Amino acid sequence: MKLKSNLIAFLGVLCLISVSCSSDSSNEQVSVSGGSESVEVAERIISLSPTATEILFAIGAGEQVVAVDDQSNFPSNAPVTDLSGYTPNVEAIAAYDPDLVVTSYDPGDLVDGLNVLGIKPLIQSAAMTLEDTYSQIIELGELTGHSKEAEKLNKEIQSSVSSVTPSGNGLTYYHEVDNTLYSTTSKTFLGQLYDLLGLVNIADPADEDGFGWPQLSSEFIVDTDPDLIFLADADLGESPQTVSSRPGWSSMQAVTEGRIIVLDTDIASRWGPRVVDFLEQVESAIESLNLD
Repeated sequence: MKLKSNLIAFLGVLCLISVSCSSDSSNEQVSVSGGSESVEVAERIISLSPTATEILFAIGAGEQVVAVDDQSNFPSNAPVTDLSGYTPNVEAIAAYDPDLVVTSYDPGDLVDGLNVLGIKPLIQSAAMTLEDTYSQIIELGELTGHSKEAEKLNKEIQSSVSSVTPSGNGLTYYHEVDNTLYSTTSKTFLGQLYDLLGLVNIADPADEDGFGWPQLSSEFIVDTDPDLIFLADADLGESPQTVSSRPGWSSMQAVTEGRIIVLDTDIASRWGPRVVDFLEQVESAIESLNLD
């Protein structure tokens, strides 16, 4: 049940096609335009999104953050609390007297509750592209009075991304979200990062409804026999050893040739400034395999 609960929460935060990400209450969220409209700088911020937390500290707005949710474990000096981004408690949030609350999705009544209390909500849902990440960084920069730092951060990310070489050379891969075999396709943010590295996603043809996060069957994965396996569920107990012990998996080339790559779970599930770290981790892992 723990694995399933973690997956449901993870997919909920992603909000890739969730109606809640575009509900009517979004009209009352904080918005920023590139015109002459003035923006009141937030001085007391609560982040219920680990990605937003990373962005806020990366652009120098950390001192304005008074509390973050229980999943925001980076950077180490973030003011972690027992606030939940999955099941937020409006009263607990209000106790910190914030003027801005940033979250990745509205589970149903968060935005309405904050508006009633006069607290500004901002939903920054899961990025679909790198451009989404850049936009969210700029938005948080404007709301916190750190626009120049946000622009600088974007340039640094863009520079790092542009230097990535397609070292994958057409190798196929399976990205595992959890051991119930949910995966990600090339249309998602993560999939697009893998594309930059020249890798081919085996999950693409299995995503018949276009959701982007299909649940594959063990038989499908074994029959497809990907060149590489990426594990984003090491924190849930998965490892090259547990994968190789699965029925039928010991015959897969990724298993027999030691091509199971354990990812940093946090980096692989967030779309903020550490996308560069994700690319570097995957690129380094591929190079270490000496596949030439």
